[in-house]
Amino acid sequence: MKKEDLKILQLGKFYPIRGGVEKVMYDLMLGLSARKVDCDMLCALDKGDSQIIPLNEHARLIGSPSWAKIAATMISPAMILTLRKISRNYSVIHVHHPDPMACLALYCSGYKGKVVLHWHSDIQKQKMLLRFYKPLQNWLLKRADKIVGTTPVYLQESPYLKEVQEKTVCLPIGVEAMKPSPEAVESILQRYQGKNIVFSLGRLVTYKGYRYLIEAARYLDDRYVILIGGTGELKDELENEIATLGVQDKVKLLGRISDEDLPAYYGACKVFCLSSIQKTEAFGIVQIEAMSCSKPLIATRIPQSGVSWVNAHGESGLNVAPENARELAEAIQTLTHDENTYRKYAENAGKRFQNLFTQKKMIDQCLKIYESL
Repeated sequence: MKKEDLKILQLGKFYPIRGGVEKVMYDLMLGLSARKVDCDMLCALDKGDSQIIPLNEHARLIGSPSWAKIAATMISPAMILTLRKISRNYSVIHVHHPDPMACLALYCSGYKGKVVLHWHSDIQKQKMLLRFYKPLQNWLLKRADKIVGTTPVYLQESPYLKEVQEKTVCLPIGVEAMKPSPEAVESILQRYQGKNIVFSLGRLVTYKGYRYLIEAARYLDDRYVILIGGTGELKDELENEIATLGVQDKVKLLGRISDEDLPAYYGACKVFCLSSIQKTEAFGIVQIEAMSCSKPLIATRIPQSGVSWVNAHGESGLNVAPENARELAEAIQTLTHDENTYRKYAENAGKRFQNLFTQKKMIDQCLKIYESL
């Protein structure tokens, strides 16, 4: 398919952007439209009536109202009706999984064109949902002309993709490099003067493994402080854990960090740590955001997840066993033990970002996938 014939619809998830899947959809839409490829995005809205938001000459965000949110899925019958009306306008529908609502809308749309299925992760937690959704998921796997995964590990290891390997292609997530303000970075460094800052960012939920990162502080001396950004249901529980372990001086829960303030924390930290413990963490966009600032990473070897592929062990950082506070602490100490070691990992992290994870590379590769259809 020639570039001039491409008319793309990104389909799935919700708006405003809250997680990695929505961010990838939105960034693809903006990146493709900046290259004069028509690319719209149809998604369910958290609240409010239908909206059509023109973003530029080649992109629109089309929002469908939702009735409710059940099992992490927005119930939006309007999405089905909208897609039936507009699907014929597109040469490619790029549907993002997991999102049963988007899959149902595509199934009911009567669309006959090309379909790209973006397999961000398996359905992990909602086992009851999966029982009912699986026939539709199987239909989607057969219907897709290409199946895109964010890492080669996830594509190879997902049990649901075993029978469709010939249709799979890896498209690593890419982001714009963080650009920390020197003044804002200095302000944070002054606040934690003399400390090696270990930064982590994410929702305060079980699969992020923050209890193990907090416990790791017990094995670190007073030269270290762990800063955890984000909000979530486990806030009170984690605060209690910090108090019980007596590490109030070494672990700080920062709450929500604004988009404006976030780059400075990446710039100020010595290392970035992703302590996740479950396959729900399929990639970890925060890892490549930290890499864009040439920050070494510590991540975990989650079975069948792409997290430890994103962070190349011994190159951009170190990967340790999940649920192991002592190994997290030892990895932090190893990366920061001496300046030569630290500099090597920092330089390699920056190079790995440039080689694999820039937004430009993601858009380049996505265009190639569309053109191959």
